[in-house]
Amino acid sequence: MREIVLDTETTGLSPEKGDRVVEIGCVELINHVPTQNTFQVYLNPERDMDEGAQKIHGLTNEFLIDKPRFEEIAKDFISYIGDSNIIAHNASFDINFLNSELVRLDIDKIPEERVIDTLKIAREKFPGARNSLDALCKRFLVDNSNRKLHGALLDSELLAEVYLELIGGKEPDLALAVENKNIDENKTEPVITSSLKRNKVLRSRLTEEDQINHKKFIETLKVNPVWYNES
Repeated sequence: MREIVLDTETTGLSPEKGDRVVEIGCVELINHVPTQNTFQVYLNPERDMDEGAQKIHGLTNEFLIDKPRFEEIAKDFISYIGDSNIIAHNASFDINFLNSELVRLDIDKIPEERVIDTLKIAREKFPGARNSLDALCKRFLVDNSNRKLHGALLDSELLAEVYLELIGGKEPDLALAVENKNIDENKTEPVITSSLKRNKVLRSRLTEEDQINHKKFIETLKVNPVWYNES
């Protein structure tokens, strides 16, 4: 299963008032595992940047002036997302902006049924709590220390980690399959096989104090457990 985690930066808050997309960032998930296949582009919005928006993402008119226009990258963007589901935080904001850009070029909109809103999921799981991307990073111990300013690709990478936590933790692709193994002619025994794909080993959440306390506990046991390996 392929999904695309997506974020945008814009010139302002309203495509209806002429605001445009200035950055798109995407992260590919295959079976809920991030791959190295990302998409990121800065765009010349062909209009001035709102001062409030610039304070959020730091992108200036001068920086964007020589960047491609959306029409120049539209085919690459559409090809990248394909028919995959789109994951976004406060998804209506990003999708409305992207659809506004697509409509300008007479290209079909991204359909609503393909969009998964992580803000909606978070509000259902944690009603009344703060559910901004920063708040969710803090809740799930996702390192967002590099997020001094908003950036579409960085925010997509952070959101990918948050999304996996929201849907049940970082091991949603531990798939259990049951096969029949012949014991004899009259009996079968179910055999459970598993498949877990991950690109990188997750960092341990155990503190040094936790590890020391665990070692002290092991030393209190009368025998050396066969499962304990000090190394």
